[in-house]
Amino acid sequence: MLQELDILIILLYLIGTIVIGLALRKKAQRSKDDYLLGGKNLPWYMMGLSNASGMFDISGTMWLVTLTFVYGFKSIWIPWLWPVFNQVFLMVYLSAWLRRSNVTTGAEWILFRFDSGRGGRWSHTIIVVFAILSCLGFLAYGFIGLGKFVEIFIPWEIISAYVPFNVPPAYIPHFYGTIFTLFAVFYSVLGGMSGIVWTDLLQYSIMTISSIAIAVIAWQAMGENTLNVPEGWANPFFGWELNMDWSGIISEVNTKIASDGYSLFGIFFMLMLFKGILSSIAGPAPNYDMQKILSTKSPLEAAKMSAFSIAALIPTRYLMVGGFSILGLLFYEELNLTTAGIIDFEKVLPAAIQQFVPVGLLGLLLAGLLAAFMSTFAGTLNAAQAYLVNDIYLKYRNPLASSSKVKVMNYSSGIVVVLISIVLGFFVQDVNSILQWIVSALFGSYVVSNVLKWHWWRFNGEGYFWGMLSGIIPALIFPIFTDTLDLYYFPIILLISVAGSIIGTYSAPPTDEQVLINFYKQTRPWGFWKPIYSKIKASEPGFEKNTAFKRDMFNVVIGTLAQTLLVIIPLYLIMHKNISMIVSIVILIICVIILKKNWWDYIKNEPNITRK
Repeated sequence: MLQELDILIILLYLIGTIVIGLALRKKAQRSKDDYLLGGKNLPWYMMGLSNASGMFDISGTMWLVTLTFVYGFKSIWIPWLWPVFNQVFLMVYLSAWLRRSNVTTGAEWILFRFDSGRGGRWSHTIIVVFAILSCLGFLAYGFIGLGKFVEIFIPWEIISAYVPFNVPPAYIPHFYGTIFTLFAVFYSVLGGMSGIVWTDLLQYSIMTISSIAIAVIAWQAMGENTLNVPEGWANPFFGWELNMDWSGIISEVNTKIASDGYSLFGIFFMLMLFKGILSSIAGPAPNYDMQKILSTKSPLEAAKMSAFSIAALIPTRYLMVGGFSILGLLFYEELNLTTAGIIDFEKVLPAAIQQFVPVGLLGLLLAGLLAAFMSTFAGTLNAAQAYLVNDIYLKYRNPLASSSKVKVMNYSSGIVVVLISIVLGFFVQDVNSILQWIVSALFGSYVVSNVLKWHWWRFNGEGYFWGMLSGIIPALIFPIFTDTLDLYYFPIILLISVAGSIIGTYSAPPTDEQVLINFYKQTRPWGFWKPIYSKIKASEPGFEKNTAFKRDMFNVVIGTLAQTLLVIIPLYLIMHKNISMIVSIVILIICVIILKKNWWDYIKNEPNITRK
């Protein structure tokens, strides 16, 4: 139960967020760019910490703790569903490509690529629809995760007497999610991107302190106790099948593994890797991640931000994830994981916090995790507002709107999005289900069109529209009629989307040549751009095409290896696996040296890399 000191710390944090929102309100109201992009004046390290903070979300952390608890060291691969290594692609080249566009949103970028003709209008419309759908999905995902978390610390029995209506046990998390979501709206709507970034810095500081403290507690407990886990739990390598039997240890975990659908781990991994690579090449989805890239000062700062996000997030987060997973396993019998009489392994994190975290640190940790929810929520809400205001209201309804009208639309669109996400959240029963749909089904519709937009000159707005639409429709329909892991019908969605993209492309003439020339010169992608490159070369003999494909892909492999090592090193540390930890650190240092010579020394000399 929360003590007075814990409650005081949480209240101080909440007051801090209110102060930040009020302090930055006037700056956010100066212009559209000030509200949505922080005026593009925030330094890369602040944006990197903010991005790391936004990804240190409460629902995702609960999910990772559950994975580590159940699957052990093999859990390091499962977040590739997201895929987590998309940040490496962003670091190596995609953040710079995206930032060179100098636009406000992903939908505005589409017009930069396809122009404002029929194809451009269609593609602009479909990306706005996708962006709003994905934002609503992420908000619902955060909503249910927060509710499950709070339920542990504020027992329903205590406050039910003060609630004038009955709430069924299965919907208690949704009730809590609603209450705290409404609170989170305040600073995100008032302060815009600047308010989000400054609040994120406060949250990241809290989470770093908490993560180190939890790791120390788990490290000490691990030195005094023996971990009772199945054979292979502490081995990151795997075969075709998972072959992890919890019988006689925690038998209920076997049911969890069966329901997750990960038993054929080799096939699952290959599908996940295939989907992850395509999703990463496609570039960031139009949500808070993209908005923060567009908010940086220059393409170079965008690349630096993405690199710093990886370094800031992963070790810190996995100190906490590993710490709570180990504590949960060591003292499983002391945890209460039941919801409505059924064991819910997504409650390992809040149950372990309640059981093992001392007074004072408990308040700090809860404040940090509430802040983590608010960070992700606020960033996603900001992205949704950007699309509604910039790409619908200002583009189609009132292009000459005054700053006061833009301010009203920012506020009202934020409130509408929040209300819709709350309604959607009531249809979600667990974190994993909504996560699977977002990353496997919905993002499956995004992949084909957004890979082709970077790399094929002939691909036009009509192709983009039909590719996206032909992917979104089955992504919405399949979950209704199928009862399988969403990842397994990703290849079907992919094939349908490929057909839609190709047919749509050749149903209309190519994009205007001058638009393609401007895009290619400014963005400088590699790929199938020969006709456009030849046109530019004829008029500008000094222009050189991007020949860095092989180097970029090599750097992606090295960066992904480094990122994976940053995941596993904290786990080795907490488990007292010192030799494995030292070997991993040595390999990590080698990876960093390679990236310094083969990535950083090249990228800082690229054309237009420092242009604002």
